[in-house]
Formats: sequence, structure tokens, C-alpha cells
Amino acid sequence: MPKMKTRSGAAKRFKKTANGYKHRQSFTSHILTKKSTKRKRHLRPRKQIAAADIASVKRMLGH
Repeated sequence: MPKMKTRSGAAKRFKKTANGYKHRQSFTSHILTKKSTKRKRHLRPRKQIAAADIASVKRMLGH
């Protein structure tokens, strides 16, 4: 059997942690002038992957 390849795009976006997987929040890269400071601040920290998406992320990362 050949080895299972990791999706390189997913490897750049998701990181395995002790509690699951973390990812960067979307809507933070451009058109920031109309977004409030509070909204941008809440988008800043890394977020956990939703439970419904864990299976597909595991498959993409080869875990």
C-alpha cells in the first residue's frame, strides 16, 4: 500500500493540539476599516475546529 499523502493546504491551515485542532479565524485579512475594533479583537485568537468538521480535517491531515 502506498503512503497516504497529507493535503498540503490543510497542513498549512490546521494544527493538532491536545484538545483537537486549531485554525485561524476568517474575515481578518482585508476590508478591516468597516469592522469594529471589538469584532476584530474577537477574531484575533486561534479557534478550535467544530466537532462536525473534525473527521474531514483528520482525513485531510492523514491522522
